[in-house]
Amino acid sequence: MTSIYDFSLTSMEGENFTLDRYRGKVLLIVNTASKCGLAPQLKGLEELHKKYQDKGLVVIGLPSNQFRQELASDEEASEYCQVHYGVTFLMTKRVAVNGDATEPLFSYLKEESGHGRIKWNYTKFLVGRDGKLIHRYAPTTTPESFEDAVVAALDTQAVTEA
Repeated sequence: MTSIYDFSLTSMEGENFTLDRYRGKVLLIVNTASKCGLAPQLKGLEELHKKYQDKGLVVIGLPSNQFRQELASDEEASEYCQVHYGVTFLMTKRVAVNGDATEPLFSYLKEESGHGRIKWNYTKFLVGRDGKLIHRYAPTTTPESFEDAVVAALDTQAVTEA
């Protein structure tokens, strides 16, 4: 059976890693786009990251040009997020969230949520310490509006495998 921990990503710095490194953490996974009108959510995502990273929250931004609102290169996207929104949370290389080239992680998250294609940038997925999807949030749902759900997930103890 596939779990969230089976997926690999590539950081903006070029490091390949599996999500298994975050076993027991709460994950907030979001498709981002620098030129999107929802890009100010990066500030809210960064605030959650700073406030809760020591308690076990890992925010992962996956830039996507699926909706033609991302800059021309991974480097430009990374720099934009850092300069304009102070982003220090983990950002990956650009990915596709729909279609034939969909990043496998997004295929999994869409299936787990019971919802189909990603409709826009800033669709957010909150994953609990047990690796199970808690909720899929719509693009217009701001990070601040579900902070209580993040705190509740952080307060839940991780399930350990025997």
